[in-house]
Amino acid sequence: MSSAKTKSRQCAVQALYQWQMTGQNLSLIEQQFKEDQRLKNAQNSYFVDLFHGVPTHLDTIDAAFIEFTAREIEKIDPVERAILRLSVYELIHKTDIPYRVVINEGVELAKSFGADGSHRYINGVLDKVAQVQRKTEIEAKKKK
Repeated sequence: MSSAKTKSRQCAVQALYQWQMTGQNLSLIEQQFKEDQRLKNAQNSYFVDLFHGVPTHLDTIDAAFIEFTAREIEKIDPVERAILRLSVYELIHKTDIPYRVVINEGVELAKSFGADGSHRYINGVLDKVAQVQRKTEIEAKKKK
């Protein structure tokens, strides 16, 4: 993955975290990120897609991963919740990105922003979501 997309994901996770914690208007948060130059070196259009896509599809996203967690959505650490939501959004809506890349990016986000060991939790949940959401892609890879 390009470093610009990685930077977009990093900013989107931070923005989603802010949205989850404050309930602020998405456009206001997006504007803050642009004004603060946090999107420098990011692919702006991808950031916007991720940041606005997650809240738009929140019910579908949460439903796709909640069965693989032992906690209710609101009891999942807010950083982990933002990472899971972003990554599951990509697994569902960005099928041009290989599932292994999505999982790896989610794990790296957890290593950067999450608590110690949260990357293992993120990896486990995303792997299970991928088995459902990307079943055809996974089966095709196994046949090679």
